[in-house]
Amino acid sequence: MSYRLPPVLGEWIDRTQLISFTFEGTRYTGYAGDTITSALWAAGQRILGRSFKYHRPRGILSAANHDVNTLMQAGQRLNLRADVTQLQVDPPSPPLKRGELTGSPPFQGGFRGISAGQEMNLTAVNTVGGVMGDRASIINVFSRFLPVGFYYKAFHSKRFFPLWERLIRSMTGLGKADITTPHIRTAKRYDFCDVLVIGAGISGMTAALTAAEAGADVVIVDENAQAGGSGSYQRGGKTTRLDVTNLLEAIATHPNIRLYTNTQAAGYYTDHWIPLVHRDYLSKMRAKAVIVASGAYEQPAIFRNNDLPGVMLASAAQRLIYRYAVKPMHRAVVFTANLDGYRAALDLLAQGIEVKAIVDLHPDSSIPLNKGDWGDLLNQIRSHSIPIYNSYGVYEARPNPAGDGVSSAVICPIDADGQPQTKAQQAIACDGIVMSVGWAPAANLLYQAGTKMQFDPQIQQFVPEVLPMGVFACGRVNGVYAIEQKRLDGQRAGLAAAEHVGLVQDAETNYPPQRGDESSISPSHPWAIVPHPHGKEFVDFDEDLQLKDFYNAAQEGFDNIELLKRYTTVGMGPSQGKHSNMNALRILARITGKTPDQVGTTTARPFFHPVPMSHLAGRGFTPERRTPLHSRHAALGAQFMLAGVWRRPEYYHQTGQSREECIRAEVNAVRTGVGIIDVGTLGKLEVRGAGAIELLERVYTGRYANLKVGMSRYALMLDELGVVMDDGVIARLGTDRFYFTTTTSGAATIYRELTRLNTLWQLDCGIVNLTGARAAVNLAGPCSREVLSQLTDLDLSGAAFPYLGVRQTVISGIPVLLMRVGFVGEWGYEIHVAAESAPALWDALMEAGAPVGIRPFGVEAQRLLRLEKGHLIVGQDTDGLTTPFMAGLEWAVKRDKPFFIGQRSLQIVQSRPLKQKLVGFMLQPGFSGTAPQECHLAIAQGEIVGRVTSIAFSPTLDRYIGLAYLQPELAKVGNPFTIRLSDGSLVTAIVSPTPFYDPENLRQKEFTPQRQEVTV
Repeated sequence: MSYRLPPVLGEWIDRTQLISFTFEGTRYTGYAGDTITSALWAAGQRILGRSFKYHRPRGILSAANHDVNTLMQAGQRLNLRADVTQLQVDPPSPPLKRGELTGSPPFQGGFRGISAGQEMNLTAVNTVGGVMGDRASIINVFSRFLPVGFYYKAFHSKRFFPLWERLIRSMTGLGKADITTPHIRTAKRYDFCDVLVIGAGISGMTAALTAAEAGADVVIVDENAQAGGSGSYQRGGKTTRLDVTNLLEAIATHPNIRLYTNTQAAGYYTDHWIPLVHRDYLSKMRAKAVIVASGAYEQPAIFRNNDLPGVMLASAAQRLIYRYAVKPMHRAVVFTANLDGYRAALDLLAQGIEVKAIVDLHPDSSIPLNKGDWGDLLNQIRSHSIPIYNSYGVYEARPNPAGDGVSSAVICPIDADGQPQTKAQQAIACDGIVMSVGWAPAANLLYQAGTKMQFDPQIQQFVPEVLPMGVFACGRVNGVYAIEQKRLDGQRAGLAAAEHVGLVQDAETNYPPQRGDESSISPSHPWAIVPHPHGKEFVDFDEDLQLKDFYNAAQEGFDNIELLKRYTTVGMGPSQGKHSNMNALRILARITGKTPDQVGTTTARPFFHPVPMSHLAGRGFTPERRTPLHSRHAALGAQFMLAGVWRRPEYYHQTGQSREECIRAEVNAVRTGVGIIDVGTLGKLEVRGAGAIELLERVYTGRYANLKVGMSRYALMLDELGVVMDDGVIARLGTDRFYFTTTTSGAATIYRELTRLNTLWQLDCGIVNLTGARAAVNLAGPCSREVLSQLTDLDLSGAAFPYLGVRQTVISGIPVLLMRVGFVGEWGYEIHVAAESAPALWDALMEAGAPVGIRPFGVEAQRLLRLEKGHLIVGQDTDGLTTPFMAGLEWAVKRDKPFFIGQRSLQIVQSRPLKQKLVGFMLQPGFSGTAPQECHLAIAQGEIVGRVTSIAFSPTLDRYIGLAYLQPELAKVGNPFTIRLSDGSLVTAIVSPTPFYDPENLRQKEFTPQRQEVTV
């Protein structure tokens, strides 16, 4: 059965564009401009979702993004609000460049995340087996055993908690995350204005026009796809609202006004800083004045089965009619307690919907027939011969046989205390119930701004009492409901805002607003709650909270509004209490015998609207550094990897060779000939001055006062706890001048720490960070001296330039700093040069090394070469608890020094037995099984006794070698131990001495004049 109406004046849909989509495996069609909800309802689909706790069938409640009934999933897009998510119309927007937005406000771009021509494939969230046959609905049968506070009580049960924990974890959560979802980059921008108006209803648009006429730069934001607010759909049977049309035309043509639709003002922060959330971007708005014209949320009546599909708010029914031309139902019962309910009845009648009855909580004597529109409305209702039941309420909604809607409304008289008189109940056949019993102000932003609110008993609503400087309110959020009064209230707020920003003076803005509507009846009923002995009168639709839950919570002592909120979880669901907080407050007030003002409200915090995580995330910018030799590596076929923030060659690809073959060939080149690696990522620092020696002596564990000029020494840095922090090489270039390196990842941190310490100690020295200003390469292998000697006049003999020596010289006409150090265990030179000269140096070395087969090698080959030498890598073979004694670096610690950072902690550590010790290990020769990986655990007698930190297959040694932490009693050379693999199997390893290769370090200390085979 189709529920689509003939064309309605002002409808938001485009009937010339038909769009198909699927929901729960069934294909549907809708029009451009339709939301998912409106298209499904028009097609007769009544069950749109399932409730969170009891998995009850749910349909439309607000049709305005204010409830959780219609959350859906479209592929990788989680928890779509079907009430406001439009069907796909345009192809998706192209990827955004930094700072780029998808068009101009109001940003009518495509549906993000869905490719052109691809239908939306939707499913309801929180179901087991689909929304129509949700197997989890069996929970509803056992609801009596899941009382309020069940979660808290389950957590306190030591015996049953593990069972409950697994069950709760498996059942809770909305939507299914897909870890393959691509990174979504959401544009961010900054915006400014004189006056920001939040809400584009009658009062908001009037306020904006008034401020703009005074010369203010005005921005209006509204969460809806089009402006107009309730004035565009609460028509009372009229075809249109001329006052809204005229305002929209004036807004569109005013040069001082910008209108952003589909945009939510999601929070308020200090100094009028408002995050504006659009589907495609986040705008950080800074305004000089803010006018809150956010309106009010219509509140549901509380009666049995008030959550059935077909039971909806009057405003939801009116939105369906006038925005999407969808018939809410065929036969309706209107449950009301204000003027808006009668208007809704006339709107239903105007579309050919049969109104079976109007059930009014007020007695007949309270209706002022001669005041405002009441007389006209009643005459129109009576002209249709619609029965009006005064002092009546809806006692129960009965489901239809299919379980997807309403079959009848059971009504009964309500006494003066709000209690149902069930003896006079009667059932009225219908397929829908429309509720209009009251409103709650959308005052979240006012609360966040620090507004002092007070409860006005005349209109049964919290209204602003004292507003912060520069914040103004108008319209329904200010308690003003009559159309003409909303216009005047907006004009007052607009003048006040213009005066605040200095554009007008002595404006008449102090006259009090006329709150309420044109009748003497409050827009909100103080007790639209009809209890039922069998329960299921839902107060919070997000959390499936019933009326009895609040009485039980108060009986258990949770009778404070903040405690009640946390114990019952009322208002803590995705709707953030938009439809439950006011009713919960009234219930607690009646339980405790207080007024709503005395009970108070809960704390409002940003964000009160749902905001996608992609909007809250940063720009997705990951800083990435490249060395001056990056282009040379790319030309040589480098396969790059990230090392910290640096893009470094992992290995160099050779045609016809696998990754492992390439890495082994690079290792072999260094061991038998000559290799070259870019080590420009190392931290490079220089310290000068009379206090330079003292600084280094205090920071590092070694001695440097006796270091000769022209020599270098290993440097180990600890933190205050004696934990290994960094290492490198310190070279003495002069009496008061030192040049030293740090690890790649530690450059910025070490420089910052040294600067802090130097400031603290006030030593006479200066520190310069040369990491970005200098490049460095390492030339290593038996033929390295032969290659380098072609490009420099420096005496490279072992006697003139010994191991750990440092020289400043010229290579191929380029000034360099040359260091005889080696991380890879071969005769080698670390060459430091100005960054701009690095490419020329690289080219010269590659040309000179060509006759002996020079080959560049990458990070993986370097790591394997250093592992063969047993050298540890700080951060890989150490962690946040590793001391030098654990890592086998006690030789680098001069414990008899007067002071160095971490010394006192080391003294304490030294007095205690070691728990772990870093050792080398090997697997059996010829091992061909699955090799252990880094971080695999060492096991002895079923207990964890250590872990692997480094492991690789050494082509030089033709076996697997590695480093691991073991308990000291297991760390003796020759001792076997087992390593547990990921699949639970065990591999035997043997503790071995290090270095594995060239244990006497002869190859990097004694010159080998030509290519030679490796001897181990």
